[in-house]
Amino acid sequence: MKRIAILTAGGDTPALNATILGAVQRANQLRIEVIGIIKGFSGLLNPQVPHVHLNPLFQCIPELDATRGGTILGASRDYVDANDTEMIARVAGRLSKLKVDGLVCVGGDGTINGMQPLGHHLPTVLAPKTIDNDLGLNYPDEHSEWSREPNDSPKGYTYRKRPGRDFDLDEMVNFATPGYATAVFVSAQAIQRIRTTAESHRRIAIIEVMGRDCGMIALGTAYGQPDIILVPESPVDPDALVERVLAILDIQKHAVLCVSEGIVDVEGRILGSVTASKDPAGNTQYTGAASAVKRLLVERIGDAFFTHKRRNESADAAIFVRKVGHTQRGGRPILFDRFYATQLGGKAVDLLADGLHNCVATLQYRDGAFLLDSVDANKLRDRWGNIHARPLASSLYDPKRFQPSAKGVAYLRTIFNTALGTDDLESMRSLFSTGNLVHPYDSVNVDVNKRIHRIDGTA
Repeated sequence: MKRIAILTAGGDTPALNATILGAVQRANQLRIEVIGIIKGFSGLLNPQVPHVHLNPLFQCIPELDATRGGTILGASRDYVDANDTEMIARVAGRLSKLKVDGLVCVGGDGTINGMQPLGHHLPTVLAPKTIDNDLGLNYPDEHSEWSREPNDSPKGYTYRKRPGRDFDLDEMVNFATPGYATAVFVSAQAIQRIRTTAESHRRIAIIEVMGRDCGMIALGTAYGQPDIILVPESPVDPDALVERVLAILDIQKHAVLCVSEGIVDVEGRILGSVTASKDPAGNTQYTGAASAVKRLLVERIGDAFFTHKRRNESADAAIFVRKVGHTQRGGRPILFDRFYATQLGGKAVDLLADGLHNCVATLQYRDGAFLLDSVDANKLRDRWGNIHARPLASSLYDPKRFQPSAKGVAYLRTIFNTALGTDDLESMRSLFSTGNLVHPYDSVNVDVNKRIHRIDGTA
């Protein structure tokens, strides 16, 4: 194998550049050329295939920096349609024109769906990324626990997962995904910062974090010590929630709740509103989970409680909502993400060099330590060929306490006990550099754009 291509697809995460760097560094050792496809699959759909040579003379270009969040290659949510055989053939022809022998895709389940059709034309592998930490399986046979029922939706079916079995942590397929640790770091800090406002004003704060189908980020915010954590996998019982909130208010005069964006009620309905549109990957976009919880508390607790207890303040004024939002996905990655993203990028290149394809590089936990491995991408699919978001296992969350279970604590400690490096703390000093006041932001896009090459666009 003499030349490979790499692309970043889907939403951005803090650890994408670290993954690219790891792939390029390993390719340098193997004397393999690497070209980076601009804007993910969108770049492959472009007849000119804009691309960048990432290791001229087998040296990394200086723009590649593991501490830089996001991706210097750009990302998009465009994907290759598996049913469009003509387009797939054209994309394969463009890669052949570039003399590409293998393709590394950095992404999640949607990226696998875009990658696999190309696997009929050249070797392809996935380096995992997602801040939601929902790529993989809680145990190898989890994919067999899905069932489906016909409905009137465009897809024609509703998919449901049976209750899962107990498992050991070392059974998890892809223990943690680069990007997750930094997202938790940012979200837990947000909890701590908003706490002091709620505490000072004797109010209820409801903080919404990402997690459409998986409550892993919310679980991790336990490091920020929210009083209540709500996750999509555990339906919200209004009576139990209100009882717990009132008990907390009685003791400490304020409460902080952390909610995943995809939380559901006891009938399985999304508490937040569902927008009419979907993102390009086909994912339903949810908004307002925290606002829905606020409405529930306002209605159940009522103004009288706050008028009596909170200096004539209405329920609406005493309960406020904040979203951590896209700050979870951006910025400098912390040590755990930087290190293992780099390792997984290198592992993806090794898989190609060893003649393997249609597989996913994974981070496993065995005998008290992390190690690199891989899994056939089809092992993640159910019997109908679908890849489902890995749910937060029920054994990791205690719905009565609204907190991580003992096993959930063990899972989080495994990742976060050494997740921060001293350089992560030292990097904060640069924020108040005088240079930031007098110099404009120096975007890496300016330098990368000067490196972009294109092929003849007739293909």
